[in-house]
Amino acid sequence: MDDVQIHHAMKMFDTASTSMHEAAWASLKPLGARAVPFLAEYYPHTKKAQGRVALIFHAIRFARESETAFELGLLALNDKATLVRYRACGLCAYSLRKDAIPHLERLLRHTDEKTVDDARAAIDAIRRKNHHYFIDRSHSNSTFWEVNPEDSRH
Repeated sequence: MDDVQIHHAMKMFDTASTSMHEAAWASLKPLGARAVPFLAEYYPHTKKAQGRVALIFHAIRFARESETAFELGLLALNDKATLVRYRACGLCAYSLRKDAIPHLERLLRHTDEKTVDDARAAIDAIRRKNHHYFIDRSHSNSTFWEVNPEDSRH
C-alpha cells in the first residue's frame, strides 16, 4: 500500500458511514501497528465524531505496543464527543499504563456523567492490572473484553 492509497483510506474516516470506516480499515489493517501514525495524523482533521470514534477504536489494539496509539488515546480524552472519550478511556484502560491515570483523573470532574463513569472504570482497570474491568465494571468475572487474540480472561 503506497502513501496515496493510505491517505485515500484515511480520508474515508471523515464520514458518519460505518461501512466506509470498515472499508477504510480493511485496507489499512494489513499494516498492523504501522497504521497507527496515520490514525494519529488524521484524528485532529476528522470532523465527523463517528470517524474519530473509529480511529480511536482501531488504535486500541495497539495501545500496549505503540507509544503513538497511547498518545492518541490521551489526546482523545479531551474530545467534544462522548463516544470518542469513551473509546479513549477504553484505549487507556487497555494500555494498563499508570501514566494515563492523571489524565483520566481530570475527567472525574467532567460535566458528562458517562465520561466520569468511563474514566473511573479505566482508572480501576489500570490499578487492578485487568483491562477486562473497563467492561466488567462490577468485577463479576463473567464479562470479558478480548481486543487481541492473546487476551485471556485474566
